[in-house]
Amino acid sequence: MSVDEQAKRVPGGVLALRTLTMPRDTNPHGDIFGGWILSQMDIAGGLMSSEVSKGRTVTVSVDHLTFRRPVRIGDTVCVYAELLRVGNSSLDIKLEVWARQLVGAYEAERQLVTEGVFRYVAIDEEGKPRTVADNPGFFTRS
Repeated sequence: MSVDEQAKRVPGGVLALRTLTMPRDTNPHGDIFGGWILSQMDIAGGLMSSEVSKGRTVTVSVDHLTFRRPVRIGDTVCVYAELLRVGNSSLDIKLEVWARQLVGAYEAERQLVTEGVFRYVAIDEEGKPRTVADNPGFFTRS
């Protein structure tokens, strides 16, 4: 994606999580640790998958994850979630992370940090896959 394309792009989906990066979240080079960003994405996706499936879900895979820019201490990180697909027991959710500096050097524009597709499976009390029932607020099967 070119710089011009990124400048015109806006977040897709709904705001699922917003948080502030802290010094404890940095890697040895002073940037926010990629694993921390990944965990924020998984939290946001887990919230959406549980709401859509009306119950417990587990993460089973992450596809097409691309980090585009580093995140700094003091950046506000926003994770946007978009429901892409609902199968019998699985859900695919596209997650985008956008960030901007609000502490110190204020930035008016947010920038795309990373994006990926997370797959979740709805499970029952015994940890076995369960059917995802229609949830008209999010989807209905034809």
